[in-house]
Amino acid sequence: MLNRPTHPGTSHREPVFNVPGAVAVMALGLVAIHAIRVLLLSQDADIEILTYFAFIPARYTLPDSMFYLPGGLGPKVWTVVSYALLHANWMHLIVNLVWLLAFGTPVARRFGSTRFWLFCAVTAAAGAGAHYLANRDAIAPLIGASAAISGTMAAAVRFAFGPGGALSGYRTIFADHQPAGTLRENFSDKRVLIFVGAWFAFNLLFAVGVSLPGTEDAEVAWQAHIGGFVAGLLLFPLFDPVGRRRMA
Repeated sequence: MLNRPTHPGTSHREPVFNVPGAVAVMALGLVAIHAIRVLLLSQDADIEILTYFAFIPARYTLPDSMFYLPGGLGPKVWTVVSYALLHANWMHLIVNLVWLLAFGTPVARRFGSTRFWLFCAVTAAAGAGAHYLANRDAIAPLIGASAAISGTMAAAVRFAFGPGGALSGYRTIFADHQPAGTLRENFSDKRVLIFVGAWFAFNLLFAVGVSLPGTEDAEVAWQAHIGGFVAGLLLFPLFDPVGRRRMA
């Protein structure tokens, strides 16, 4: 798509359900996976799925013989990403889907499908890494797409507040394709500071035991959220196909 800025006064209406294919496929995939687990699998079979595909920190620090987990290199490699495809319950999934549609949509429009999916995989892995550093011996499985979605939130911050961006004072037709500034330029914008500060404050509430609907019986892996968010902020330029903003 061409990067054609429009006049600040130009208005543009977009369809209410203008969701990129990459986001739609991802959302439908997450729903299908959870539906299969809930409707078709027995409890024992679902536990087996968790042992193969959830991220379990103890898998990397304790001998497999100490507890029942599939051994070998495979699960140690793919679970840093595959855990993001699993959810604890429908409420957990629905909350993540809402944030995915809100923040994944502009990022997917900007990156394109392949870059978007790779970005989600990398930020999910970063979230798993942050969770591991904080919980090296934990046997409780980590599941949920929140780290990857946190990455998309961070990516959106890098361009949405810039001139002509979706959250700027004058949104243009190509709002999701406006050149992004540097990280220093981003953080010189008070709106970015407020958004990022509020995001961290909200997640730190989980550290003191605050829970959301659907998470009452489990701890929220806030470290994974932060890992995904920080990775999204720092790695955004590696995935961004749009040139940077140039100053005269």
